[in-house]
Amino acid sequence: MRIEEVKNVRDLEDFIQFQYDHYKKNSCFVPLLKFDVRNTLRSDKNPAFKFCKVKMFTVKSDTGAVLGRIVGIINSKEIEIWKKSIGRFGWIEFVDNRDVSKMLFETYEDWLRENNIEYSHGPMGFTDLDQEGMLIEGFNELGTLPMIYNYEYYPKHLENLGYAKDVDWVEYEIKVPREIPEKIERVNRIVMEKLDLHVFKAKKARDLKKYAKNIFLIQNEAYANLYGYVPLNEEQMEVYTEQYFGFINPDFVKLVMDKNESPVGFGIAMPSLSKALQKANGSLFPFGFLHLLYALRFPKTIDLYITGVKKEYHDLGVNALLISEIAKSCIKRKIFSAETSGELETNVKIQSFWKYFERRQHKRRRCYVKKL
Repeated sequence: MRIEEVKNVRDLEDFIQFQYDHYKKNSCFVPLLKFDVRNTLRSDKNPAFKFCKVKMFTVKSDTGAVLGRIVGIINSKEIEIWKKSIGRFGWIEFVDNRDVSKMLFETYEDWLRENNIEYSHGPMGFTDLDQEGMLIEGFNELGTLPMIYNYEYYPKHLENLGYAKDVDWVEYEIKVPREIPEKIERVNRIVMEKLDLHVFKAKKARDLKKYAKNIFLIQNEAYANLYGYVPLNEEQMEVYTEQYFGFINPDFVKLVMDKNESPVGFGIAMPSLSKALQKANGSLFPFGFLHLLYALRFPKTIDLYITGVKKEYHDLGVNALLISEIAKSCIKRKIFSAETSGELETNVKIQSFWKYFERRQHKRRRCYVKKL
């Protein structure tokens, strides 16, 4: 075996393709669209490269077959904000061979040491909008677009390499009720009247696109103290706006506005694309886009992505109002379940809200850390 640095377009294509081959026969893995992965990992497409040092490595057999891969990231903003000399790894995949995982991490960690970095943690992306967290429970559950899926042996390899738990995220499957509980409805009415708020009624995606920057600014404020968060800059906001706001479904994206028509909170959900992405297998053509369009138009389940509320409205019931509004759209569209994205296990406020619904905590994922 040999380790190689990704240096050109051909190397990057081998790096990306490995994941699709690695999970080819796995019924739970949800493949991302290759052009999205490619744009995230290219320095000329992803503005995060302007403040991140990045190295990508693959392990190959003597025949040239890829056996593992890793991305190393030194995010100067993360180091500045969190006052810690730390690097992050992501896009980690490897066959069940201790020599392969050891070769990947030793090479990545040596690179961190060369840059005087004292700690390593991951899996993490460039931003919180990238996939993060290694799956440690729920290996037999269907994956989702926003979250990582990995084989059960992955955590064992990391622990063998000296990595330990830093934080965990949990995920829930929520059954959509036939109606919103009266207690929640009553509280929502009180919240809107007392704070002079109302829910923005969007008819088309472009109605929401003009508020995209407001949404990202609220996210930066609301998530500032969450684990490893690095605020988005204006260039990143523009890239994500063009990437995501063209195909969002306004039924499942909610904005709460103040009396001056300024957003104070947002909630973003999307029809689940898991099965459609499995059929597309990384490509929009020739038929991948048809599967995605059908899933967007006729959803049966949704994925809850993120909610965010301005600081001055924290703990005033706005988060619950946003989730209730998404639930109303689910009832109207006859959606039968929703799946949350990763919630920090310490986030008892949001988890306490799920007690009003039939739910099960079915997945758990972990960010590992190691002192070098």
